[in-house]
Amino acid sequence: MCIATAIGPGATNRFEDVKAIQVLLNLNQARTGATVPLSEDGQWGASTQGAIEAFQRTAVGMASPDGRVDPGGATLDALRTGLAPGLSEAKLRGVMPRARDTDVARFYPPAVPSMLAYGIDTSLRQAHFLAQVGHESGSFRYTEELASGAAYEGRADLGNTQPGDGQRFKGRGLIQLTGRANYTAYGLDKGQDFVDGANPSLIATDVGLAIDVACWFWTRKNLNTLADADDVRAVTLRVNGGLNGLADRQDFLVRSKFFLMTA
Repeated sequence: MCIATAIGPGATNRFEDVKAIQVLLNLNQARTGATVPLSEDGQWGASTQGAIEAFQRTAVGMASPDGRVDPGGATLDALRTGLAPGLSEAKLRGVMPRARDTDVARFYPPAVPSMLAYGIDTSLRQAHFLAQVGHESGSFRYTEELASGAAYEGRADLGNTQPGDGQRFKGRGLIQLTGRANYTAYGLDKGQDFVDGANPSLIATDVGLAIDVACWFWTRKNLNTLADADDVRAVTLRVNGGLNGLADRQDFLVRSKFFLMTA
């Protein structure tokens, strides 16, 4: 389910859940006859309740709409049946409800072409990929590690053999590329220099590269195989080296599956 708890009068109305339902209502707008999109602000209020009641009346056939959406309930099921297949910018807002609309608008255009180019080409693979990216990047907020990178200084396992390599080759991209050796390998595969001068910073500042390097990492680590097995723990271990943030990654995955796996 794309919501963890019910939303409606007297319900918990968790931000992520309300936002997901608002996105779904807008995607189903034609079924209710609404002419103005609902604000996707994650806040419960009269407008959202009214939109749910209108949907329940017209699309679900409820004689007495209650304005409530429950996980696994008839209203949520009906909202899902109105989804077109594939990823869209609106669906991406539902997958990452705390992402800024401007960030979703920046990253959505290169997202699908990049995923397809690297074989992240099924709904399940894309769901797992977006779940990991959502957590690792803080919902597209960060394309560069917040720490200085000094902790990586002298890390021969990362290829950091020259003074200053730790900071120069700190983590960048939506799934962070780290270390001289990895920057060099990515550059060789792309036919581009990401080592000299200010070039390492391009992986953080160029939107296309930030998502491309995440797809490159995904394929290099053979994560499609683990995604095909629907093993979020194994995927997380390979991305993170541990299970940090597993619950958050699972939360992203549940929403990703809901919005993408509509067949």
